[in-house]
Amino acid sequence: MTAANKKIRQQFADTMLAVGQADERLVVLIGDISHGILQPFAKACAGRFYNVGICEPTIVNMAAGLAKVGFHPVVHTIAPFIVERSFEQIKLDFGYQQLGVNLVTVGSAFDYGQLGCTHHCYDDFALLKNIPRSQILYPASALEFDCLFRQTYDNGLVSYFRVPEATHGVSFTADQVSVGQGILVGEGRDVTIVAVGSQLHSVLGAVPQLAERGISVEVVYLHTIKPLDRELIRHSVIKTKRCLVVEEHGPFGGVFDDVLRATRDLSGIRYQALNIGERFVHEYGTYEQLCAQLGLSADGVISHTAVLMETDKVYA
Repeated sequence: MTAANKKIRQQFADTMLAVGQADERLVVLIGDISHGILQPFAKACAGRFYNVGICEPTIVNMAAGLAKVGFHPVVHTIAPFIVERSFEQIKLDFGYQQLGVNLVTVGSAFDYGQLGCTHHCYDDFALLKNIPRSQILYPASALEFDCLFRQTYDNGLVSYFRVPEATHGVSFTADQVSVGQGILVGEGRDVTIVAVGSQLHSVLGAVPQLAERGISVEVVYLHTIKPLDRELIRHSVIKTKRCLVVEEHGPFGGVFDDVLRATRDLSGIRYQALNIGERFVHEYGTYEQLCAQLGLSADGVISHTAVLMETDKVYA
């Protein structure tokens, strides 16, 4: 396995061990997942690892108590069980009290496709953006998680890490990864495609086929959702006048909304959104199968780009 394809959940465990040994204020609380890979941390950092079980609001409450007395808590379980089930606790215990926490999820939007909608989470960005002093990070490679966590874990903010199962397979360097700064993966002249998280893989898969059609694509990759790299996005969109956002999120409150808000003063820009849509994903299957069914694929990127190139509408 190459560094670009290392499982991000394993990197999470490795990073907890390294940071936990260097900083005795790091405490990890889990909701009955990732036991095995976190055992090195549990043994090396005795007294700073707790499996609270399937009691997610309680985990958040406990983490707030730890933060109140000077620790840097990490709360780890499946995305909907932190973000949706425990939202009130996050809002009041951390947002209202202005405490810091690291919420590290797995499952992303629909990684647990074979377990059905109970394990899906399509609105995490939208919910957490509205908590003051929050930041939202979506590292789709092991290197990105390690860099972003080390940069932010002790800053006293409400830091949300959406950890996907699938990596994008691109090898970045540590100096390219900084909170709040997107990455210009490829320059182009005809259309800007903003790739969010793992969907960078789909976008890059589409670029050669679009080039064969004479369409030059500029690829902007985002691993940080909040704060958004408005400058990079605006610079690209001003040049191409067309923008497609590809993300594993619902249609409301995701990155597409942020891009519209960041460029709303620009005239003559055409937009397309490729996301989960306004729906529950009732189908069961693997992550790859669900991506294909939802159009979150190279073919989906190509078809949405084609519409964007042909339409005269500002937003189709």
